[in-house]
Amino acid sequence: MNSITNFSDIFKSSFLETTSSFSIIDALLGIGVAFMVGLFIYFIYKKTFNGGVIYSHSYNISLVIMTMATALVIMGISQNVLLSLGMVGALSIVRFRTPIKDPMDLVYLFWSVIAGILSGAGFILLAVIGSVLIGLVLLIFANKIKVENPYLLIIKYDQNAVNEELEQIVKTYTKRFSLKSKSMIEDYEEITYEIRVKDNDSNITSELARIKGVQTAVMLSYDGNFTA
Repeated sequence: MNSITNFSDIFKSSFLETTSSFSIIDALLGIGVAFMVGLFIYFIYKKTFNGGVIYSHSYNISLVIMTMATALVIMGISQNVLLSLGMVGALSIVRFRTPIKDPMDLVYLFWSVIAGILSGAGFILLAVIGSVLIGLVLLIFANKIKVENPYLLIIKYDQNAVNEELEQIVKTYTKRFSLKSKSMIEDYEEITYEIRVKDNDSNITSELARIKGVQTAVMLSYDGNFTA
């Protein structure tokens, strides 16, 4: 009884036989489902986007491509053990350095990868149902829950201006406020508040500009990250 197995036997059994069993129909079906789910993620992201000042169309397109590419990789490695080991080794040296500014962008990226894995592995129904449920949850939270966005109020004024008058106006036009920084530039002082205004009322800048000695009053959208 000969139990010796050479390299050609391993190559024949693990590569040629699995390649011959590859189904074009299954591949097209998996990629097609991944594309449809990726488009669904695309529209949900576009509908619920509120995480920054500028909407990134290229990032949204990358979600569709990520879903399809992940499905393609899963279909490839599921056909061959050697290929799966090589793919793991190749992907281990890849470093993704694109900055993720909003945590929700990371959620959408993870959603695309999971949908691609399920589509490539043949769990089409699970990928579709799960994506629909996630999309509904995101739509409900985006449309029903209002987030109270903070603002930065930056006031530049003469040193002879009365600080009490400034704070009195800030108290009148805001729900709450907190001092972030205060600096002196030549003959002027610059003070920065984090504020939450009442019903998006921006009249506070006009009122501050009327005070004698105030040079500028600027209100900026604020995402919660502050660098002194």
